[in-house]
Amino acid sequence: MERPFLQSALRELQVFLRSPRFWATFGAVVLIFWVTGPYGTADRLATVPRLGFWLVLHAVAWSIAVTTLVLVNTLLMRRVPSLAGRMALGTLVAGVPVGLATEAISLATFGGAVTVSSLAESIASGLLLSALFCGLTFMTMSSKAVETLSPSPAPATEDRTEVALLRRLKPENRGPILHMTVADHYTEVTTSRGRELILLRFSDALEELGDTPGLQVHRSHFVADSHVEKLLRADGRLTILLKDGREIPVSRSRAEAVRGRWG
Repeated sequence: MERPFLQSALRELQVFLRSPRFWATFGAVVLIFWVTGPYGTADRLATVPRLGFWLVLHAVAWSIAVTTLVLVNTLLMRRVPSLAGRMALGTLVAGVPVGLATEAISLATFGGAVTVSSLAESIASGLLLSALFCGLTFMTMSSKAVETLSPSPAPATEDRTEVALLRRLKPENRGPILHMTVADHYTEVTTSRGRELILLRFSDALEELGDTPGLQVHRSHFVADSHVEKLLRADGRLTILLKDGREIPVSRSRAEAVRGRWG
């Protein structure tokens, strides 16, 4: 897998893990299963062991379901426009591993033999549990989580399919690229939606800009056309005033190209 794909998937997973609503929903579901004792657990397990059983089972099942959901969402974000549709597909994919995991936990707790019918029942139960998890997650997601799991609108001045650099940014920072600069071993990328440091060489970042209109004005600066306010000249030095108020130096070797483009 490409690193941008993994980075995007990990960021989406972090959105879930940092969401208070997600953990509140998880806790509520575990509490309901603990109190009601479905599938005969009320008769077969005492109060404290029953809590431990459902806590472990739901922790494993939710982990599988949410991880699968994030991976499917990341893979299909550009192919399936509907977030609900991507979550439904994630539910189907997660059903088998969730069912097998819950079957393994049940066997470890209560014993018994594995049969074809028991595996089929477990997979069917896994689909139901996965649908429950994904449905509850979808209903309780914050607006930030929905935005993160949804593709950002393609900028009018850029072909998003060619701007590979955007895939390295957090979803909330993906937008038209305005400026890039070197920051130690990192590259600082400024877009219309925010600013972010990424662990990438500046030369490699330039190669991933695609058709973003602009110029490399210095060995450590790239400026997009849309972010130039005006050119400044002082003491024989040429600089660029950006629309956010910052002033960027222009190297002598690139001064002619800068004046020809923005002068």
